[in-house]
Amino acid sequence: MIETIPNNVDLANDKRLQRALLHWQPGFLEWWREVGPAGFQEDRIYLRTAVGVSEGDWAVWDTVKMPDYRWGIFLARPRKEESIYFGDNIGGKLWDQVPGEFRKELRRLIVTQGDTEPASVEQQRLLGKCAPSLYDLRNLFQINVEEGRHLWAMVYLLHSYFGAAGREEAEELLERRSGHEDHPRILQAFNKPIGDWLAMFCFTMFTDRDGKFQLASLAESAFDPLARSTRFMLTEEAFHLSVGEAGISRVIRRTAELMAEGTDPHAVGAIPLEVIQKYITEWCSACYDLFGGEDSSNAASYFAAGLKGRYRESDSNIYPDHEALEEAYNLKVHVNGQWSTREIPMRRAMNACLLDAYLKDCHRALNKWNALLEQAGLPERLFLPSTRFNRHLGVFAGQTFDFEGNPVTQDEFDAGLHGWLPAAEDYKLVRESMVAVYEPGKMANWIAPPQRGVGGKPLDFEYVQFH
Repeated sequence: MIETIPNNVDLANDKRLQRALLHWQPGFLEWWREVGPAGFQEDRIYLRTAVGVSEGDWAVWDTVKMPDYRWGIFLARPRKEESIYFGDNIGGKLWDQVPGEFRKELRRLIVTQGDTEPASVEQQRLLGKCAPSLYDLRNLFQINVEEGRHLWAMVYLLHSYFGAAGREEAEELLERRSGHEDHPRILQAFNKPIGDWLAMFCFTMFTDRDGKFQLASLAESAFDPLARSTRFMLTEEAFHLSVGEAGISRVIRRTAELMAEGTDPHAVGAIPLEVIQKYITEWCSACYDLFGGEDSSNAASYFAAGLKGRYRESDSNIYPDHEALEEAYNLKVHVNGQWSTREIPMRRAMNACLLDAYLKDCHRALNKWNALLEQAGLPERLFLPSTRFNRHLGVFAGQTFDFEGNPVTQDEFDAGLHGWLPAAEDYKLVRESMVAVYEPGKMANWIAPPQRGVGGKPLDFEYVQFH
């Protein structure tokens, strides 16, 4: 019921919005039970629930059934900026309503972001059956319920600011299904099933990290309700990213331990380093396309209008020029067998700028993973694929490059794929390692334990209480 929904948007005094959300809420709960975490709806999970936006005490912890989770609606605190600070409308007042001329574009941005939230829950719905520990099982469910809350955040915007069209879009968010042949999710990366936990960690490391940068760019928007919604979503998203980055670290650490002692990881149910590299390549390269084309008129329009900025756009130490009219972005391209540099007007290169920020963050994590191999005394190192590799969107789409970004023939590309991306035998090897471990404090053999528990609890806490 509405009174059980934590919020800071004065929901109790907005009867029209109450009616709209009360109409939508049963469909959400039906969706959750139908395609949410399979087989665990009656179990009690130790979960964090947002209750406000105050630093330090914005969430409470409790052991609850997931269908009883209190999904809330929160806008971050008002921004220190009181006016639009980038694009063509610099100095104008931040919008508290949707400008008519940008109604279609803002709705498209909100729907696309909103569609990714339930999609990831659907992609991960079967993973609980092969969780490597109760700690990891809890983390999976925490991510799932928070993705559900992020769906609520976008639905709140659709219901509040887009009238009948917004209500229709909110219903559609519950009707599409990840991987459905006739009614799939909007972005292709969110139609791919996640069948094992290494894929889960790669998804939360790479795909959710794309989400971080997309949310961060929307958090700069001149449309203040969207900016403040996404800023609060980033508070929760940080945990999702940490699960992915730390999860891959734990897999690498376990494999490195076995290799250092001379044990073949595969022989004891762990995951060989070359397979980990293939998964990293698969998920990272798939995320490059999520940023869109490097030269984009849509990106230029969004920036000019003030709908979507660069990562940390408000920081003038990073971007002294918030109009981006005089600068250009230089991109190395390969055309007709020759390398050259294409100069892209900066506004049209906003997607490329966002991808650069993403890559910098991914390389930071990669350096940590390689430090684990170095500490184990191993010469092997992990790498990120070139942004030219296996692209289906942008200036490199339709061309063939190897893992390092060198041009190759189609035959050479096809021959190399087995060494760059997971093959059927690699997926089979990983899934054979996925044995559920539900005893508190115990871990599957393919993954190292975390450094500490979560939510102030010890590692051997009963994070999931089975009914």
